[in-house]
Amino acid sequence: MKILYVSTISNTINAFMIPHIEMLINQGHKVDIACNIDKDISPILIKRRCRVFNIEFQRSPLSKENIIAYKKLKELIYRENYDIVHTHTPIASVIARLVSKKSPNIKLIYTAHGFHFYKGASLKNWLLFYPVEKWLSRFTDCLITINDEDYNLALNKKFKAKEIRKIHGVGVNLSKFYPVSDQEKRNLRRKHGFNENDFILIYPAELNTNKNQLLLINAVNLIKDKVLSLRLILAGNGPLFDHYKKRVTELNLSNNIILAGYRKDVDELLQLSDVSVASSIREGLPVNIMEAMACGLPIVATKNRGHRELIKHGQSGYLVDLEKTREFADSIYKLYLDKKRREEMGEYNLKIVDKYSVENVCQELETIYKIYLDD
Repeated sequence: MKILYVSTISNTINAFMIPHIEMLINQGHKVDIACNIDKDISPILIKRRCRVFNIEFQRSPLSKENIIAYKKLKELIYRENYDIVHTHTPIASVIARLVSKKSPNIKLIYTAHGFHFYKGASLKNWLLFYPVEKWLSRFTDCLITINDEDYNLALNKKFKAKEIRKIHGVGVNLSKFYPVSDQEKRNLRRKHGFNENDFILIYPAELNTNKNQLLLINAVNLIKDKVLSLRLILAGNGPLFDHYKKRVTELNLSNNIILAGYRKDVDELLQLSDVSVASSIREGLPVNIMEAMACGLPIVATKNRGHRELIKHGQSGYLVDLEKTREFADSIYKLYLDKKRREEMGEYNLKIVDKYSVENVCQELETIYKIYLDD
């Protein structure tokens, strides 16, 4: 079978899709990729002989360049005669379904990594994204959701996809993300320039408006005088890097907050930390939280559908309303004072993270693929 993976940008493929694609290749299928190549495709996929087609999808739904992307994707799909098109990310998925709807022989699978319309979303998001997604669902053979809210919304709003499924996200690599001993943690802290007694928070995420790191900066500012050893690692690049750097300087937090930039050692940074924090406005099912759970960390996070799906308030961490910076800071301070509570929450997370493993997610996808590969 010939399968085409479609995504707006290549970074999404590199970050989340490699195990899924390798699973298909190992079963003897041919997998190609179509995306806007914003970053080089992983050597793993190149070595597995995945062909990569550069199509300049734009994240803005109003960009005229998406018309060109539509034409290029249409020419590719019809020329190569794919059996399955599996699409990810909103804009690429809209274009892929517009193309594929004219070819009844193609099976179209769409993984929604988090609808832009959700409980609490702006009216603009509902007016812009909801009608499009509902209309295009009729041209979707299988709509895959990754959280309960999106799954129930698709069912309750009577989306016309031939099948609606839920899986446990994109999967976390439990052979890479795991808890370490106290001695190993001390060694990692020395390696990365931290002190043994530092109280370390971590948030690996792109520095952008949705990830909302300003909440964390302000929360640290509220408790810096009570937790003198407090350190916050913000691992990631993004459009707000300079803005956050300026804010950190203004609040005299340079000794407390590390803007670490893009990192390939997030596993080690999680393993040396005490608490995972997350401040995002919108999430589908965040991998950074799953990775923190796999490392045995307690979590303090904002309330959104993805965080609610993963975090059980009071058991695996604390969930805080988005606008309540003081409550967020107090939740961090509460965990700082209670090491036993941190350990209990970390143990709870280790017990529930298995169902989000790459192996389990690949099994769930394999079950879905089998329906269409055998069709």
